[in-house]
Amino acid sequence: MSMRSEVRDAEQEVGDSAVAPIQAPLPSQAVTYVLATADATIILIASLSACFTYHWLTDTPIPDLSAYFALGLAASFLHIVRLSGHGYYDLESAAKPSVEFLEINFSWLTTALMLAFFAFLFKVGTSFSRGAFLLFLATAPAGLLTGRKLAKSILEDAVGRGVIGRRDLILLGTPLELDALEPRDLLVLFGAAEVHRVALSPALDAENQTAGDLKAVATAAKFMQEHEVSEVLLVIPWNSPERLEYLRQQMKAFPVSVRLLPDRQIRALSDYAPSAQQRVVSLEIQRAPLSGVERTVKRMMDIVIGLMALILLSPIIALTALAIKLDGKGPIFFLQNRKGFNGRQFVMFKFRTMTVLENGDTVTQATRNDPRVTRIGAYLRSASIDELPQLVNVLRGDMSLVGPRPHAIAHDNQFERLLQDYAFRHHVKPGMTGWAQVNGLRGATPSLELISRRVEMDLWYINNWSLWLDVQIIMKTFFEVLRKRNAF
Repeated sequence: MSMRSEVRDAEQEVGDSAVAPIQAPLPSQAVTYVLATADATIILIASLSACFTYHWLTDTPIPDLSAYFALGLAASFLHIVRLSGHGYYDLESAAKPSVEFLEINFSWLTTALMLAFFAFLFKVGTSFSRGAFLLFLATAPAGLLTGRKLAKSILEDAVGRGVIGRRDLILLGTPLELDALEPRDLLVLFGAAEVHRVALSPALDAENQTAGDLKAVATAAKFMQEHEVSEVLLVIPWNSPERLEYLRQQMKAFPVSVRLLPDRQIRALSDYAPSAQQRVVSLEIQRAPLSGVERTVKRMMDIVIGLMALILLSPIIALTALAIKLDGKGPIFFLQNRKGFNGRQFVMFKFRTMTVLENGDTVTQATRNDPRVTRIGAYLRSASIDELPQLVNVLRGDMSLVGPRPHAIAHDNQFERLLQDYAFRHHVKPGMTGWAQVNGLRGATPSLELISRRVEMDLWYINNWSLWLDVQIIMKTFFEVLRKRNAF
């Protein structure tokens, strides 16, 4: 039985009360966007104010402000991208009392150099007054430093009153280790006074301990599926390597970063708690498949290309719907439950190509010359036109343009029992096309060997993801559709 199957069985024994979220009005994820928006506003105001101030001091006419507005937007983008890659806008960093003087000034210096380079490259320097431009570059850092100091003061007050909570994080540990974490420890670790805690088994014997730990993992899994959890932090005694390995194996089924925190003895030796300014050392034992920035970039590509494809292909979609309606009785669309990111279920849209609408515990895969396939359905399946409605799934966020192809729930459950690594496919969103499909592994999977090869391809894609790889797969998909390999 796979790890995911064991956890799924244990989940059925977990009550709803075990996964109650932290009751804080503002989630920590919102802090990132609020802080980034505040910095963008400061930079934009600095750009416009520099223009006004310089031309007022020199008693010259105020020019068109659109150029300075664009300058402020460009500077905001460069500055925010530069800092966000280092976790500058995360709650942990923002809640620490010391202002990041060097980081802010270095980021602004590189932003200024890039602005000057682009102004020279595109010959737009004549649109700006050199005096106003230099005044903008000189005053913006002061505004950013002041804004950061004010933000830290506001955050400290908000965290103290419980307005902000870490809903994107789970603290999984033994009862003794969890109890040893005081509020000041949590502030150092997470920038929040409280986070969602899940206690492991207090049992000392191996059998009961393993059973209790499995239920705790199931509790954490349920919380992860219901909330946007991005990280699990383990706090267990470091002298329990067998237990750590067991938990590490269980965590492999979930698409989150997993870090091991110092236990009570290590914290006592390092004496880190009195200083809220220093970084706490932790061991990353599992990396998230895609970082937050990578997920954002991938989602943006899905929306832009997916929307364009839906608009351009709308005539084909309309004609296909008409053809299915004229071909015989039955609905135009076939709706089937599939598993998506982190095992969450969603309804996948397809054009109906068969006389049956299987969507339960038993789903029979299509075979070559399958008598259940309709006349128009055979053509739609060979040309992959039946998959076009999934563009709606992409725009809704259930799927991605590129990723592991989702299977029927019945097949997912079967494959999870046969292949331990199968659940790793749910570490990213499923795709309309994928690395396995453009390498000839398209269509039905009648044998364990075929599904094993597909899973191997899917895991390679997850571990080697890049934006360019997605672009390559999309281009290769076009030629793969023309070849019609394994399409029936």
